[in-house]
Amino acid sequence: MFELHHLTALEQLDWLRRGQVSPLELAEHYLERIARLDPGIGAFATVTADAARARAATLESLVPRAAGLWGLPSADKDLWARAGVRTTFGSRHFHDFVPDESDEIVQTLDGAGAVSLGKTATPEFGMPAYTESALLGATRNPWNPELGVGGSSGGAAAAVAAGLLPLAPGSDGGGSIRIPAAATGLVGLKPSRGRVASGSGFTTLGGLVAYGPLARTVSDAALLLDALIGDSEWATQPPTWDGGAYLNAAIRGEGRYQLGVMTSSPWDDSHEITVSPEARATLDLAVAELDALGHGIDTVSLPPSPDYPDAFRTLWQAGASAIPVEGQELERLEPLTRWLVERGRALDARRLTEALEYLAGFERGVIRQFAGFDAVLTPALAHTPPPIGWFDQEDGERNFAQQVQFTPWTSFVNVSGLPAITLPVGQSPDGLPVGVQLVGRPGGEHVLLALGAQLERRFRWQRRHPSVW
Repeated sequence: MFELHHLTALEQLDWLRRGQVSPLELAEHYLERIARLDPGIGAFATVTADAARARAATLESLVPRAAGLWGLPSADKDLWARAGVRTTFGSRHFHDFVPDESDEIVQTLDGAGAVSLGKTATPEFGMPAYTESALLGATRNPWNPELGVGGSSGGAAAAVAAGLLPLAPGSDGGGSIRIPAAATGLVGLKPSRGRVASGSGFTTLGGLVAYGPLARTVSDAALLLDALIGDSEWATQPPTWDGGAYLNAAIRGEGRYQLGVMTSSPWDDSHEITVSPEARATLDLAVAELDALGHGIDTVSLPPSPDYPDAFRTLWQAGASAIPVEGQELERLEPLTRWLVERGRALDARRLTEALEYLAGFERGVIRQFAGFDAVLTPALAHTPPPIGWFDQEDGERNFAQQVQFTPWTSFVNVSGLPAITLPVGQSPDGLPVGVQLVGRPGGEHVLLALGAQLERRFRWQRRHPSVW
């Protein structure tokens, strides 16, 4: 039986603009599904049903119908403040925190006409690559509730995969969009550093964090990316594409490109990195299809990077040092977060400076190494998502190693400021999504979207759904 969430986000937007469905009717459809299904998934930290209904009912008078996301239900990652709505950052310490002002990303989504249904779950302060917290519990994978969804935008990914939202924004500081997208069978796009004004990376240590879309189709991801971009006020911006909206690239899906294929990672010298049979088979499948489409394909590897692991870990810990929790309040943090905060605050300025200098050079080396390719293809994850509780919650060093071994190809993209997209190309023998990652040139989102559209036509992953669908 047909239901509204069976439509793509782009199709839903078309129905809204034509008056075939109202923003309130669409919001009610998703709110009903959230009330019925989310207790078994845990995608939402907070549901704002009354506020969503009020906004949807009056949206015509608030935002022009031509706005990029007009009437589409969405949700805010629980790391972003929305005035008057509980914002926990996934932490017990902020259990009852209600901000007075909204973050810029939230204002951008509102200006684009989205209707927020609440806040999506995140691990404590978005630090790890899985979405489990002492405050909210675990977000469960719609494809198998015994498994995790990755992180830190795990709630957003679970909501879209389960049909609780048509699309959702996330943030990505080391893979936090691409990891959960790959774990739940979605398209996840991390834009170039500086592409999205409200989540440019320029305000974060090392320029790591970017905001971007999670969606079921490449066109839906491009639709949300266009809405997020806004007007940049930064002096440094990535190269721009002269083709207009990124949705154009996703719909056309045109072009033949030179592609590199890579399985090496900057962690190879410090950790035992094993590519699972499922990940390898899916990478080979993507290569075969891209070759059949007429793209040039060659192998590539990263330059030697023995100092990368220590430098990246220094940034990860230093970033945690700014978490606004002091003194005895630190005892309220989860063990991993407390370990990160304490390690970060113990760092000296020289070590941090050396790490930043090294990673700036690493960025230039990666761009040089990839210069002969329009995009570089890697596995998305080293293996399918592990069971809930698999990551060590007490030993910070072991936890860090587990995260590296799960997702060795994501953090270097943040360090390099490059765009990257994960695509749900394959499935494991037991039916779990398995993805690949495409890393683009600076400002090369249009190429990634075009390649994604070409693969989507071949694999039709938008027709695959978990049982809760």
